[in-house]
Formats: sequence, C-alpha cells, structure tokens
Amino acid sequence: MALAISNLSLFYDAEAKNQLRHQRAPSGSREFKELTKKDAQIQLAQELDKLHATTPEEKKWQKQKEFDGFQRLYQRFLQEEGPSVEWESIEKLPENAVKNYSTLSQPAAEQVQSMLSKLVVVKLNGGLGTSMGCQGPKSVIAVRSDLTFLDLTVQQIEHLNKTYRTNVPLVLMNSFNTDEDTQKVIRKYKGLQVDIHTFNQSCYPRINRESLLPVAKNCNVESDIEAWYPPGHGDFYESLYNSGLLKKFLDEGREYCFISNIDNLGATVDLNILNLLLNPEDNKSPEFVMEVTDKTRADVKGGTLIQYEGKLRLLEIAQVPKEHVDDFKSVKTFKFFNTNNLWVKLDGKIILFQQCQFCSDLMEYIISAIDRVIKKGDLNMEIIVNNKTLNNGLNVIQLETAVGAAMKTFEGGLGINVPRSRFLPVKKTSDLLLVMSNLYSLKNGSLVMSPQRMFETTPLVKLGDNHFAKVKEFLSRFSDIPDLLELDHLTVSGDVTFGKGVSLKGTVIIIANHGDRIDIPAGALLENKIVSGNLRILDH
Repeated sequence: MALAISNLSLFYDAEAKNQLRHQRAPSGSREFKELTKKDAQIQLAQELDKLHATTPEEKKWQKQKEFDGFQRLYQRFLQEEGPSVEWESIEKLPENAVKNYSTLSQPAAEQVQSMLSKLVVVKLNGGLGTSMGCQGPKSVIAVRSDLTFLDLTVQQIEHLNKTYRTNVPLVLMNSFNTDEDTQKVIRKYKGLQVDIHTFNQSCYPRINRESLLPVAKNCNVESDIEAWYPPGHGDFYESLYNSGLLKKFLDEGREYCFISNIDNLGATVDLNILNLLLNPEDNKSPEFVMEVTDKTRADVKGGTLIQYEGKLRLLEIAQVPKEHVDDFKSVKTFKFFNTNNLWVKLDGKIILFQQCQFCSDLMEYIISAIDRVIKKGDLNMEIIVNNKTLNNGLNVIQLETAVGAAMKTFEGGLGINVPRSRFLPVKKTSDLLLVMSNLYSLKNGSLVMSPQRMFETTPLVKLGDNHFAKVKEFLSRFSDIPDLLELDHLTVSGDVTFGKGVSLKGTVIIIANHGDRIDIPAGALLENKIVSGNLRILDH
C-alpha cells in the first residue's frame, strides 16, 4: 500500500486496506476511518507542497489557488458516504418550478440593446476532439460548410452585436488541453465585431486509486500530461472568479452570463429568456436558470430537475441508488432533462451597512451572486468520481463536478422548458451527419430546421463505431450527405459507403456483415428498407 501512515502505529489487514482505498465503503471502526481519512489529508497536503515547490515562481500564486480548490474537493470526497440524495426525500416539482418557453414575452425592440449590454456569453471549451478522431480542441472541428463550432459561435455573437449595436463579449473557458491551440485560432477573429476573452479552468493532479495520492512528480504539466486533468465544468465558478474576469464584467454593469457547451449548436442567445431575467413580472430575478427540454427514450441517462430540501437542484444518474435507476430513467416520473444551457446571475445585492458605531453614514457594498457562494463556501457540488487507466496500466481517479450542480447554492432557481431545437449537441459522427444534412440551413451562425421537415424532432441515427466513429473515415464513406428530410430512423453497421444523391426515408437499416461491403449506389432511394450483407432489399 503506497499510502503510509507514518504518525500512527497501526497494523491493519487486507480488508482494512481496501476500506482505505475507497472511503465510501462501510468500516467496522468509526475511529479507524476518521484516523485514516485525516492521515490521507495530511499525506495529500505534503505531496501538494512538494509539487508546488517545483512550480515556476511566476505561476506559484495561481497553482496555490488551484491546489487549495483541489484539497477542498478531496476532503469532501473522503468525507462523503453513500448517495448524496435520499430517494424518499425527493419532492414533487412545484407548479412554478419550470416555466414553459411558450409563455415567455418577447421584449420590445427598443429594449434589446440595453438588455444585451448586461449579458456575457460563456462557452465551455475544455474538451478535445479525440473521441471523434481529431487532434486539438473539439471546437475547431468543421461541422457545417467548413465552419467550426468556434466559427459558428463567433458569427452568432457578431450578428447580435451588429444588429443591435451592442458589444456582447464572448468568453471561452479553456483547459490546459485546449488553451494553446485556441489562442492561435482566435487571432483570425480580430477584425470582427466581437470581444473574445479566455480563461483556463483548473489543472488538478490525478490520484492513484490505491494510495489516493497524486501520480504527478512535478508541476511541469507538459512533461507528464497524463498525470493531470481538468476537473469538469463545475470548476467554472471558482476559475472565473480567480481569473479577474468576474470583477471586470461587474464593473461594466453586466448582470447575467449565458453558459453552454460549445458543441451544442442549438445554444444561442435567446432574447425571450433574457427578457424574463432582466424584466421579471414579479420583480424577482432568479439567480440561476436551467434550460430543460422534454425527455425522450434517447435521453434517459441525462440529468433532470428535482425539488430537494426546498430547493431546485440537478439530479444526475450517478447520484441515483441502484435500486432506483429505472425510476430515474422513466419518462413519466421525470419529464425533463438538463440541456446544460444555463443563465447565472453575475451581479448581486447592494448591502447597506453602518461604517462604525460612532458614525451614522451608511456605505454600499455590492457582492455578486457567484462571489457570495464562493466566499460563503456554499459551492458544494456533487462529486463525480471518474475512474481512468493510464497508458502504463496505472489505475487512477479524477474528481470532477458539473456546472449545473451549483443550482442548489443560488437563490431563486428556475427551470425553463425549451423547444428541442435548443439542444443540438454533436458528440458523435451520428450527430455530425444530422447537422451537415439538408435538415438544417445556416443563418448568421445558427442552424435552422428546414421548413420542409414535417416533424420538429430530429431523426434517430446510429452509425457503427468500427467504421464511422472517426470524422475522417466518416467523411470518406459519403460522396455527399444523403437527403434526410423524411428520415425517422437510420442504423448503419459494418463496411458501408454512400454514393451521391442518396435519399433516406422512414426507417432504414443497413448491415454489412463481417467481411462484406455494401455500396449504396448514387441516386438510390431507400424508404422503410433493410439492406443486409448480400444486398437484399426487404420491406421493413
């Protein structure tokens, strides 16, 4: 066991060692557990001190901030036991907890410029494109007309700024994996009417699953990049605060930030939602708004909104006890799922306080909502324990949090049930096929569903991982993207290629068995067909 207990004369057997490896396991001795937890924290602090000593002088302040955050996360990881939610204590959502988007008012044209002057747009840009076979940040993958996620985002913001003669800033939260490449890319936007700011989320050390200690030997991240990780987008709040950008935007009079994943092509600035926040009917502006949409069978693993201990909060499948997973997946029990489009209040309350006991003058102090939850230490988002295996076979864990999990720490949480069109993520090439097709047209950086599509829902597409998972191979299998306007469901498995001018309608299933190849000829129309390995075409 690599985690030595140097200040205790304890001899424990294999079972006790296993309990130390995962502190959530039940222990026969509460005193033993508390001692081992305390010692684990001491050992971690010593290891972090050693790592900090290897940090260049100019980066020590920033690294200390990150290590402080990591220690708080680690301490909570050790202390938490069992599910973070008691299933029986989940309350029914109050009637006013989720507003229907159709009930929102459209702002008057003369209000829009002033409204946008109070907004900041934040895109979560920490992910790589490796799962789709691409190098560098995922945001630089071309998704439509040779335009990348980042290109489309910049076009959207520039269009807003030009149309309403305003200056909505675009903020990218990068990770150490994406920052350098992103900085090179954004230079090409300098001549456009959009101010782009960046900051990095934290860089935390992965910890050995056995010893619960960092695997990194020094703070030169580039020399051993596998030893470090970005701790999920829940790190947004502290990293924004530490970057100094929060103060800058407050000084500019910004009141809300709109946060979304950069690969969600449906996450555009919505003036009706912004109007609700800035001009509420009851004069009570919610501090945290989560866009949700109706759950379908394809979304059963997505997070949902619940009422718990009198407050709205996000419930993820990882928090659900095993015996209730089927209940969580039920479309009837939990009707909504989280799109991760979030609107968070930046400015806060003006607090009046007396300067001293001998003075009657009152002084004003403005504290932002984000500032408040950080300084009060309320930002206790549920920890996601992510198990990984390094290239050398070492088993590690990384502790992460989700940005939506902070909802419970803000005042006046609200859900808005938005149209499905505001949730258009590109996670796989199956999604890429949809956004590249004639289902959509491109307008000012935004994808608009074709009016020729009879249904508002998008088709369900499943492309086989062995031949379609990587973008380059995916593109090589299509002479051009098929007509999908009347498609309901497409499944493709095996070595399959598509000629030019192919149309797919209804339900189409194409399966090439191992060793076979299917070439769908140019101009082919497949409607409710199953195409098997010997090219038989059968009615479905």
